[in-house]
Amino acid sequence: MFKKILLSALLLLIAAYIVAAVTIFNRKPAAQVCHDLQLVIKDSIYAGFVTKKEVSALLKKKGISPLGRPIDSVSTRAIEQELSLHPLIDRVECYKTPGGCLNIEVSQRIPILRVMADNGDNYYLDDKGSIMPPGAKCVAHRAIATGRIEKAFAVKELYKFGVFLQQNPFWDAQIEQIHVLADGNVELVPRVGSHLIYLGRLDNYEGKLRRVKAFYEKALNRVGWNKYSRINVEFDNQIICTKK
Repeated sequence: MFKKILLSALLLLIAAYIVAAVTIFNRKPAAQVCHDLQLVIKDSIYAGFVTKKEVSALLKKKGISPLGRPIDSVSTRAIEQELSLHPLIDRVECYKTPGGCLNIEVSQRIPILRVMADNGDNYYLDDKGSIMPPGAKCVAHRAIATGRIEKAFAVKELYKFGVFLQQNPFWDAQIEQIHVLADGNVELVPRVGSHLIYLGRLDNYEGKLRRVKAFYEKALNRVGWNKYSRINVEFDNQIICTKK
């Protein structure tokens, strides 16, 4: 008799355990809340336009800040689309982590030239040939283009020259100003030396500046960097120098 009672009690305990286990297993877990937002602003050395504070404020203003919200309800696509509308942002990547954190990586537009034209235009050109807003503040040194500059000339001709400078550390450091004359010809103001480099038309500048660099190494290093006021490389296979 006692054994039957003990067996019945044991079966009841097992049944209760199974019911409890099934109930716990099927219970919907509490929604995980986004407790952290990690913002990474890339290219700040070259641009420095967009700040983490600005991005956070923009998300709050648009009502899509993820902090404190169930992570499942946060739309990474909506965040990417909204931030991509910012005029100084190039690309946005947003993703969730298993721990309830949201990561946002922002790539800024990279300026390669600043244009300050005679007609009053004042803007940056980015590394894709697009005009950036005039209110952008660049933290890195960029050559300034001045003179008779129309926007069509800037985005087609000056942009290519700006990319050349960006990809050539020597000339990127040496050229301080690009001046476009009334006839469309171009002269350069270097950082080192008191001379001007006259290119003429903005074509074959790779070859023209290659000749200037060779002249620097073979001549100016011997006679001095302030001996000439003008170095003309407009025509192929020759350098015309004007003494001070």
